[in-house]
Amino acid sequence: MAFLSSRRRRVRLAPELDDQELGKLLKSLVATTRTGTIATTDLCVAQMSRVLEQDPGDWDRRTHRMDVLAGYLAGSHLPRAWATREPRSANALVLHAWTQVAQGRLQGHLEDPAGAVDSCLRAAELAPADPTPWVALLGVARLERREQSQVFGVWNEVLARDRWNREAYVNMLGYLSPGEGGSRLQVLDFVDSLRARMPANAPCAAIELTAQVHQYHAILDRGGVEALVARSHWSQLMAAQALDRAAHTWGQPGFLRHAKALADLNLLAYALMAAERRAEAGSVFEVIGGVVTAWPWRTGGDPVTEFDQMRQRATAGQ
Repeated sequence: MAFLSSRRRRVRLAPELDDQELGKLLKSLVATTRTGTIATTDLCVAQMSRVLEQDPGDWDRRTHRMDVLAGYLAGSHLPRAWATREPRSANALVLHAWTQVAQGRLQGHLEDPAGAVDSCLRAAELAPADPTPWVALLGVARLERREQSQVFGVWNEVLARDRWNREAYVNMLGYLSPGEGGSRLQVLDFVDSLRARMPANAPCAAIELTAQVHQYHAILDRGGVEALVARSHWSQLMAAQALDRAAHTWGQPGFLRHAKALADLNLLAYALMAAERRAEAGSVFEVIGGVVTAWPWRTGGDPVTEFDQMRQRATAGQ
């Protein structure tokens, strides 16, 4: 039907993914901050606090919401204002530190690393069971290129509270990468160690495929003949096996249940298209619907345009 096909074609960049409460909050923050009233900050703080206090103990959902909010508010005065007004709010302190990390990634450095560390440690004291202060601190340590003993110490604090915390593993993968002072061998050892003990549908299940996509991008970035034949990366044993494992399970209804499942499915669709496995990619695109993540699609240009073009290629003739 024309109506259904037009709905299928409609795509949007959605950092909140399928988290409806978070999506409503992001829209509300935009509308509220545009009012310019004296009470704007108070209203925004109340809205953020309400959402972050939901689902206590669901660390996966809490980490997702912190991560998205921090990226959304990078450069905003709101997190600092909230932490200043409520210095004993773990939510405020973690969001303030995490926003500093998000801004630091954009700038290449932290403006106040000591202040970010202090916010994380105070939040950890206020909420000892919560892994998110330690996830934020791991982001600080990564940006600061701290010694591995210190970084792994922080990472272990996260895992003691949330064994398969997705953002912790993403940070460690980045920290161990050649681009950040690690090596390809360290990445491989890290991924192998994880795969040996991780449940197949854990929140951090995409780390292995993420590592392969990073390697694929490194080949593309080298340019020349290597970039022209970069697709052959996906026929190599480790890359092919990682892609096979994901392709055979992730798209099954209910298999992935974590907060960033749609982000992982975007990654899978991207990798399948890079490997020219269009039929399998088409099935994944159907599961995704129109929810687009900035990474990895932005590596080809505008993420929404890239996603839509790849989806059309995958479903052509179906």
